[in-house]
Amino acid sequence: MISRGKDIKVFSGNANPKLAADICKFIGIKLGESEVGTFSDGETFASIYETVRGSDIFLIQSTCTPVNDNLMELLIMIDAMKRASAGRITAVIPYFGYARQDRKAKARDPISAKLVANMLTAAGADRVLTMDLHAAQIQGFFDIPVDNLLGNPIFVDYYAKKFGEGCEEMVVVSPDVGSVARARAFAQKLHMQLAIVDKRRQKANQCEVMNVIGDVEGKDCILFDDMVDTAGSLCNAAKAIVEVGGAHTVYACASHGVLSGPALERIQNSAIKELALLDTIPAQGECGKIKYLTVAPMFAEAIERIYQEISVSKLFL
Repeated sequence: MISRGKDIKVFSGNANPKLAADICKFIGIKLGESEVGTFSDGETFASIYETVRGSDIFLIQSTCTPVNDNLMELLIMIDAMKRASAGRITAVIPYFGYARQDRKAKARDPISAKLVANMLTAAGADRVLTMDLHAAQIQGFFDIPVDNLLGNPIFVDYYAKKFGEGCEEMVVVSPDVGSVARARAFAQKLHMQLAIVDKRRQKANQCEVMNVIGDVEGKDCILFDDMVDTAGSLCNAAKAIVEVGGAHTVYACASHGVLSGPALERIQNSAIKELALLDTIPAQGECGKIKYLTVAPMFAEAIERIYQEISVSKLFL
């Protein structure tokens, strides 16, 4: 591995080509010429149509639905670049799939996030650039450098412009105890109060809201989480802070809109007025309550800083 390549080239898989194109626009370069597809039997192939010898390569690929197909595309593209003598290969994974399988929740469970980290390293990735990992310790699963960007500043900027000085009268609500740290950091930047929804999860993808810790009565609230999957937790939390806590209006935001199963219908029928999501994952369907904010400028700056060998920590402020 060398410290950097002679020039910068950005390629994309099929997971989120629009985001890759937007990132290239901000950097001021053309998206690399490549093709990733499947043979008739379902095997994935990758073809690179320009030289990458000695170049600093950035492969943009979220491992979202279909998770296994997108992960395999990324691994094969990394291998193709490595065998084509790329100088350095950075896997840019705006949404890191399998991140929720970061520990053994019960006997004989796999730790799939660690397995994916091993696969990326074995394929030939020299570093990883991602955003809002579900569990911070996943950075330690890698034996290569990992930059974990935060979507927090994007939401802070959005709500500061949307509500102005009225932000200080609002309350940030964490939908569960596990999200308290990131919700607190968000609340501090906007000088908001913090509340917590206490829930008891009965089984996977279902939860029962029990109580609201904090004063939300008559307040406009922002539910803050890292991802929305089936939207059960988020919509139940919104219902609780309105019916139990007496909140006036509920907004919500999350970095990753997985939006599987009945998520869109639940959001549409929920007490949430607007759900702001980042475009780390492409839109999974139509819903009038969802607004997407782009992460392209942040990833573009991170890629430029990595290429120029300057600090990325400025983006965490």
